Amino acid sequence: MIWLLKLILMPGLLGYFLGLNDSIVSSLELAVHVGDSALMGCVFQSTEKKRMTKVDWMFSPVKHAKDDYVLYYYANLSVPVGRFQNRVRLVGDISHSDGSLLLQNVEEADQGIYTCEIRFEMESHVFKKPMVLHVLPEEPKELTVHVGDSALMGCVFQSTEENLLTKVDWLFLPEEHAKEEIMLCYYTKKVPGGYRQYGGRFQNRVNLVGNTALNDGSIRLQGVKESDRGSYTCTIHLGNVTFRKTIVLHVIQKEPQTLVTPVAFRPEILGGNQLVIIVGIICVTILLLPVLILIVKRTSGNKSSATSTTLVKSLENTKKAHAENHVYSSITTQEVMEKEEPSEKSEATYMTMNPVWPSLRSEPSNPLEKTSSGVMLKTEQAF
Repeated sequence: MIWLLKLILMPGLLGYFLGLNDSIVSSLELAVHVGDSALMGCVFQSTEKKRMTKVDWMFSPVKHAKDDYVLYYYANLSVPVGRFQNRVRLVGDISHSDGSLLLQNVEEADQGIYTCEIRFEMESHVFKKPMVLHVLPEEPKELTVHVGDSALMGCVFQSTEENLLTKVDWLFLPEEHAKEEIMLCYYTKKVPGGYRQYGGRFQNRVNLVGNTALNDGSIRLQGVKESDRGSYTCTIHLGNVTFRKTIVLHVIQKEPQTLVTPVAFRPEILGGNQLVIIVGIICVTILLLPVLILIVKRTSGNKSSATSTTLVKSLENTKKAHAENHVYSSITTQEVMEKEEPSEKSEATYMTMNPVWPSLRSEPSNPLEKTSSGVMLKTEQAF
């Protein structure tokens, strides 16, 4: 029995004298959105009063790169280090073995493992507490709601410690930048029931829906009005630590509901490509319009010139036919006169001429017949 007890106590005693008995607490996980704050608690619970002499915060990236110092505390001096210099501070109570760290304006590169190491006076062992930080995408800081609907506005302070929330405030600044109004206040102890709501424009329209045990101060605003446009600022108090978040609320009118019939057509919104095509067609039409007009003019001119040429030719043919008829008629008349005139006797000859009409196109083969038909000759002899 004594041998078994020595076997159990020997490793502990040996580790104590060799400084290998470091206390390591199981790691915690915390998920924070980009731009928010994270409270990573590091409290050493002990029944004995011990004086904490040194606190170190180390950061190990996800990609297993070289560890970086975040902050160290020694000789009553807190020193942030590296890229965390303006974003971290020690918020724990050193006199109560509290080395909690506040990380503000969380970035994507902050994802990784944070380890807290606490050392005490006159003791060689080290208290270690690792925490895994997950960084989520940034939450929208603007919210658009229709008139009459409800608006859910979240406000969560991520922390590894629970039951630390002492107060939640919601303030409203109208869009016209008038005087800021108190929308809602929540106290954990000062007010019976831990809740108090102010009147004014938000009376009976705002409810605290977050779990305060998890540092969640989210609210729901019902029956949104147009006058509710503006900025809403949430402040969560965790002891001497505060977390603020501002949300801008936009209120719009509901679209009127119209009955859709088969005859009625809704106008379609043209996309960018369709607009470009339409504008291109209009420009090309404007550029080609003078060319089209010139082509039409030339075509009509050619047609009119061809028509006039045809008319001129027809007139010329008609005139030529008339001239030939007149020539033929004169020649026939002269031949008849020469044949009828005697060579030896003197006779008195009287000739009566009738006009030859242009419609008589067929010319007789016998000149005598032509003369008898076209011209009547009367001959008288004097004795």
